[in-house]
Amino acid sequence: MKTICLYFEIHQPVHLKRYRFFDIGADHYYYDDYENERAITETAERSYIPALKAMLEMTQTYGKYFKVSFSLSGVAIELLEDYAPEVIDLLQQLSQTGCVEFLAEPYSHGLSSIANEDVFRNEVERQSKKIKELFGQTPKVLRNSSLIYSDEIGNIAGQMGYKAMLAEGAKHVLGWKSPHFVYSCAANPKVSLLLRDYKLSDDISLRFNDSSWSEYPLMSDRYADWIAQLPQEEQVINIFMELCALGIFQPLSSNILEFLKALPAACKERGIEFATPSEIVGKTKAVAPMSMPEYVSWNDEERDTSCWLGNGMQREAFAKLYQEAGRIMACQDRRIKQDWDRIQASNNLRYMTTKPMSVNMIRGFYDSPYDAFTNYMNILGDFIKRVQNLFPIEVENDELNGLYTTIHNLGEEVAVKEKELARLKARLAKLEASNSTEKKPAAKKATAQKAEPAEKKAESAAEKPAEKKAEPAAEKPAAKKATTKKTTTKK
Repeated sequence: MKTICLYFEIHQPVHLKRYRFFDIGADHYYYDDYENERAITETAERSYIPALKAMLEMTQTYGKYFKVSFSLSGVAIELLEDYAPEVIDLLQQLSQTGCVEFLAEPYSHGLSSIANEDVFRNEVERQSKKIKELFGQTPKVLRNSSLIYSDEIGNIAGQMGYKAMLAEGAKHVLGWKSPHFVYSCAANPKVSLLLRDYKLSDDISLRFNDSSWSEYPLMSDRYADWIAQLPQEEQVINIFMELCALGIFQPLSSNILEFLKALPAACKERGIEFATPSEIVGKTKAVAPMSMPEYVSWNDEERDTSCWLGNGMQREAFAKLYQEAGRIMACQDRRIKQDWDRIQASNNLRYMTTKPMSVNMIRGFYDSPYDAFTNYMNILGDFIKRVQNLFPIEVENDELNGLYTTIHNLGEEVAVKEKELARLKARLAKLEASNSTEKKPAAKKATAQKAEPAEKKAESAAEKPAEKKAEPAAEKPAAKKATTKKTTTKK
């Protein structure tokens, strides 16, 4: 049976403010609060809230037949908690339906998977803990920022315990192969790969409201027909997109949500089902390993990392961003940690792209990629200065990395010991409970035995006074008789 894996990304960057060279060392706050509140509120009202309400309605209509998956970056969660908590509430309601799976991803939605393995692991662990805290689920599937993937990243995911990753079904990687199968990581066969069908995904997220498109207007019946008509052996159809495609990229006036709500019924009629990533990899074996030695993403036609690292400015900013990773990982300053998450977001590097297709790209208040580079480097200069003030410059990054690794290992060891302690406490409590249950009959027996002598004592105590009373009563007549005899003799 053909199965649709429907997944949505939720990410919003923290917008930086205009930061000039003379602000370095004098101003340590880098964000445009007004723009952050405006952007996340508008996105929530125009996209997230109506889309999530539509999906909640779909779970009520179709029950467990309809399945959907989400991943949220940590910085997006922080913005939603501050300015649009209703989105978190709706996601929690969806989580309770049992129709939703939440995936892991880097906390900052940055490029740490390319730059520093320790940073990448730390980010994924923190985001996973946040998902568990908010939605009660421990992610089992990993989705990297912008679907960035390589054999090396897949191997790291396997070492971290994830059983699957999402990746882009890029043409230059697949060749003649189809994205409609489950593959495995070439470097770690334990990790399954779900490859995005970019054509079917972009039909919804990019082309749905394009009146010049040959398939316009797209109806749910026709879309379901395309899936049903795929070759019989092609069973897994991965439709991945950003959640803001529903309401922002494709406005609500285009009836995008009506299309989405009608899709399950159209699929059900054609024998097509929905499933989460974990469900798919749990019941479907990988057909073959998929080798991706180079980085692949879902961005632009090239499906690579050129939109973030394609020119000298971007590469310089990227190198400077991670040059102090050891110091940042070793420090315990909360403000620095939070700033590190926010300035890592990949959007900051993308504003610097000079690719021809990005001429009309929305860059916020930046006039050009060069303006974006200058502003970002000023902020980065102040941030690095703050980090270096925490540790002497003479201390090498390798030494700091070693310190962080030691701290991290100790933390893991403490966590293992705590788990073992909790297990032993539970076992001890169980043994005490069973012992107390066994002792209860014995205690009753002892109580009964103690009660018997008491009863006997009571009986004897009750009998003794009666005997004493009876003895004098029997003796009195005899005494009287003796007196009479004495009297008679005297006479």
